[in-house]
This record gives sequence, C-alpha cells and structure tokens, in this order.
Amino acid sequence: MLATVEGIEILDGADELASVIVNSDIGQDYKEAKKKLLEDKEAQKLIYEFSKMKEKYEEVQRFGKYHPDYKTVSTDIRVLKREIDLNETVAAFKKAEKELEGLLNEICGVLAGKVSKNIKVPTGNPFFDNMSCGGGCGSGGACGCG
Repeated sequence: MLATVEGIEILDGADELASVIVNSDIGQDYKEAKKKLLEDKEAQKLIYEFSKMKEKYEEVQRFGKYHPDYKTVSTDIRVLKREIDLNETVAAFKKAEKELEGLLNEICGVLAGKVSKNIKVPTGNPFFDNMSCGGGCGSGGACGCG
C-alpha cells in the first residue's frame, strides 16, 4: 500500500485513532453489548431460527403469492423479526452498534472535510448519501465530484 515514511506515519496514526475509538466509552459499550449478545442463549436461538426462517422466506419469495406457504412464511418471519427486535440483548446491541457507526461516520466526515470539501462520505442517512454524485463517492469509486 503506502511504502513511504509518510505513508507509514499515516497508518500509525490510523492505528492510534482506532485504539482511541476502541477504548472510548462508545467502543467499550459496543464490545460489551456484543459480548452479551454472543453469550445470550435466547438471543442466539432467535437469531438462528431467523436465519433458518429467512431461507424459507427466500424460497417462497421466488414464487411470490403463488407459493402455497407464502402467507404463512411471510407472517412467521415478521413475527420472529419482531420478537428479535424486542429482545433486550439484541436491542442493546443494535443501539450500541448504531452509536459506534455514528461515531465512525462522523470521523470519516471530519477526515474527508480536512482533505477537501468536495470529498463525499457515506453519512448513514440514505437521503443525504444519494444527494451527491448518486451516492458513489464514498464507495471507493471515482464519480467525478471534485
């Protein structure tokens, strides 16, 4: 990647920033929520059941409303998804994940803004992401923003 001394210094700075993020309250909350999620047998059971149900749902979706199990599977997956969303451990993990994602998006915006006001980064908000250059700038491809 970057073989110059300057490149190595930049990567070292990135490592330091990552360490600060991981050790921040938001980073620690995320790690703790993830640990609890992995240790919660009920949450893991629901997630496993959902992944199995998702396979059935995808099969049914291939035929749409003409599949004999369409209504049953569609209802069952919505009920299971709601049950997962209401699970305290899952909800705490999703909240921590969203906070960490917000922090990372904010950091990306600050870094990009320091380089150039024309650099676009994903904000996590599809409305704003799609307003500039069709949303392609933050994905690594050239979209001609500059």
